[in-house]
Amino acid sequence: MVTKANGKWRMCVDYTDLNRACPKDNFPLSKIDQLIDSTAGNKLLSCMDAFSGYKQIMMHPADQDKTSFITGHGLYCYKVMPFGLKNARATYQRLVNKLFRQLIGRSMEVCIDDMITKSQMANQHPEDLRQNFQVIRENQMRLNPTKCAFGVAAGKFFGFMVHERGIEANPENIKAIIDLESPTTLQQSQWLTGQIATLNYFIS
Repeated sequence: MVTKANGKWRMCVDYTDLNRACPKDNFPLSKIDQLIDSTAGNKLLSCMDAFSGYKQIMMHPADQDKTSFITGHGLYCYKVMPFGLKNARATYQRLVNKLFRQLIGRSMEVCIDDMITKSQMANQHPEDLRQNFQVIRENQMRLNPTKCAFGVAAGKFFGFMVHERGIEANPENIKAIIDLESPTTLQQSQWLTGQIATLNYFIS
């Protein structure tokens, strides 16, 4: 068990051997820079996050036993797609691309379990959201209300602030770097490099 950023717990199973035996699914994931560019400049945005996204996909019955893990109370397996499988991200991306294929690029952008509805005209946003919710209801998807924001002029999307005027760096990331002391260990230097990499979009 590991703690998540929100303080809740996440159960993790070591699927190293299973991942090594599985062929890689090369389905392409969305390109983050293109998603952000296409989202900026819109009047209204609605940012949504799927609730326990991977676990909304059922495992094929014949493959459930491959996810088995041992506990003090017996042997268990997943009926839904667990966290940690090599092809989980590609599987989820393929699913949302298929479900929202009529909306992606027009009124919506999706990357795995992060979804954003965008409208160039404010009065068009309710209709864009209605179409989005229709797909969600028809496929019985669930959203995490604590990570959703509807009808906002600006919102966070993959660590960036997107709004009608364009794109800005996440203030939280900037604050972390501004307040950071000079690194004195290799680990601190690596952490700093990772933080700066998230902002390279804004560095000339």
